[in-house]
Amino acid sequence: MANHIENEYSKFWIEKDILHFVYKKGVEIDLEVAKKIVSDRLALQQGKSLLILCDIRGIKSVNKEARNYFAIEGSTLLKVVALLVNSPLTYTISGFYIKTSSPSIITKAFTTKEAALKFLNDYKPV
Repeated sequence: MANHIENEYSKFWIEKDILHFVYKKGVEIDLEVAKKIVSDRLALQQGKSLLILCDIRGIKSVNKEARNYFAIEGSTLLKVVALLVNSPLTYTISGFYIKTSSPSIITKAFTTKEAALKFLNDYKPV
């Protein structure tokens, strides 16, 4: 079983029951790219539902079809999502995604990894 996957758009791994997901710098995401990313993520998860820390700081753009795909099909096997942002652009992207795509799972943006992990750990089973 692989413990991490990397493709031309992102890399992800599972650590302490949290899926860590990092987009590469300058990534432009359309529907085809979104489907590839989700397919690779699902292969890594092997049917296990997880919390996710998603670092979107490298994203350059995400088109509407990709956002809609992530909000519905892309939410498969995800419990809660913490988006890691670091600039007005990524904060705007995350807010726009949450507001317009209405993801089916709890999704919140954070500017620090520590705050994002604290949020996710609150959703871990006791």
